[in-house]
Amino acid sequence: MDWQELTDLTRGQPFVVERVRLAGSGIAIEGQFEPPQLAELGVDDQVFVAAFVRSHGSIKEMERIFGVSYPTIKARLNRIAEQLDFVDTDPEPPTAAADVVDRLQRGELSVQEALSELDRPR
Repeated sequence: MDWQELTDLTRGQPFVVERVRLAGSGIAIEGQFEPPQLAELGVDDQVFVAAFVRSHGSIKEMERIFGVSYPTIKARLNRIAEQLDFVDTDPEPPTAAADVVDRLQRGELSVQEALSELDRPR
């Protein structure tokens, strides 16, 4: 089954992949895997996004390919964008407490050292 069949089958409902088999190797991995966001789009929207990428984001080219106007292309892009989460490219700097917890998780601090750092006035 390919992504197109899966998205048709789920009719836009959220789904989780629980088994992945590596083609040709006989190896299977079980767990809960979220599919890529683009795979959760409908097939028509997946084709539209692929065309947009292949046209290097040229709305003029998209108008030509799909035979529709600029506002129609923009409206569809906006509708698709609303369905996707975006990576924050300018995240807030970590708080001092978050930094201490990260260092503790990486094994760079002992629990006692972490508690001492958290107790220090800033």
